[in-house]
Amino acid sequence: MGRNITLSFDDDILREAKILAAQQGLSVSAFLRQELSRLVEDQRGFVKARDAALRRLTHGTPLGGGPPPARDELHDRAKLR
Repeated sequence: MGRNITLSFDDDILREAKILAAQQGLSVSAFLRQELSRLVEDQRGFVKARDAALRRLTHGTPLGGGPPPARDELHDRAKLR
């Protein structure tokens, strides 16, 4: 069950919020609930993505391969033929 809260808005903002809500077939309360829920979910997604990116930066990403060849191996002309 949800909890009720009281909000105060300027008359102009409330008038436009009523219009936006009506365009979507919602009450102002349902419209605000939907928008606030979307903002919270977006933030949760951002935090999850940020944390995953920081973990990858901390641990690195394996790129395969091994140690680089020695300089002499790179410049060995006999191997190039």
